Amino acid sequence: MKKILFIEDEAALQEAFSGFLMSAGYKVISALDGEIGSRLAKDEKPDLILLDLILPKMNGFEVLKKLKGEDKTKDIPVIILTNMENIDDINKAINLGAKTYLVKTEYELGEVIEKIKKIIE
Repeated sequence: MKKILFIEDEAALQEAFSGFLMSAGYKVISALDGEIGSRLAKDEKPDLILLDLILPKMNGFEVLKKLKGEDKTKDIPVIILTNMENIDDINKAINLGAKTYLVKTEYELGEVIEKIKKIIE
């Protein structure tokens, strides 16, 4: 079973999305802030990370930079899932190593699952 780490500070979204991912056959590990998320990425070695950019303790850009800078986590694909639509943010995330950048309001849950499948299956 493929393992997904979901780093998202909105508990309701975290819960809804995790349930949807589990029903699609994934094991989900949740983190509500950037520090816990980056630690779990090292400890759990997930197959993919869903990462929000607006996070407490360590923002998504910092988490992404840290993940891509460490041998244990640099090869884990990261999908940014955020509400930030600024082209500079998108470019920054891609340049830091994100596989793709999804704006939450523009994608249905099913479409996000399809993106995940394309990257990790």
